[in-house]
Amino acid sequence: MTLASNGQAAIIRTERGLTIAGTRITLYDVMDYVTAEYPPKFIRGLFDLTEEQINAALAYIETHRAEVEAEYEQVLKESLELQQYYGEQNRELVARISAQQPKPGTEAAWEKLRVAKAKRESKA
Repeated sequence: MTLASNGQAAIIRTERGLTIAGTRITLYDVMDYVTAEYPPKFIRGLFDLTEEQINAALAYIETHRAEVEAEYEQVLKESLELQQYYGEQNRELVARISAQQPKPGTEAAWEKLRVAKAKRESKA
């Protein structure tokens, strides 16, 4: 594991996987932004990390690139599988909720959401 300047491990393995010590942030969370080529300063601010923490995370990723990428791919695969599973499990519930009429007094807000969704989908 990567050592911080105080001699303690900066990257540790927890039940969630490789994690930045003292946080609940995994290297897989950071990898989402590293692979999208976000700058380190942005990633640091997004997760409210110290300079030392982001440097340790990025150094660990760079040093152990193959291992981290393999674990990251596994995390993405499992996440997709869970998303598909729960999508299927909740399909009827989502359809039933979607079919419900808006509560009285919320029609304007729902119309605004419908227009925004249509606009977003037309761009895709």
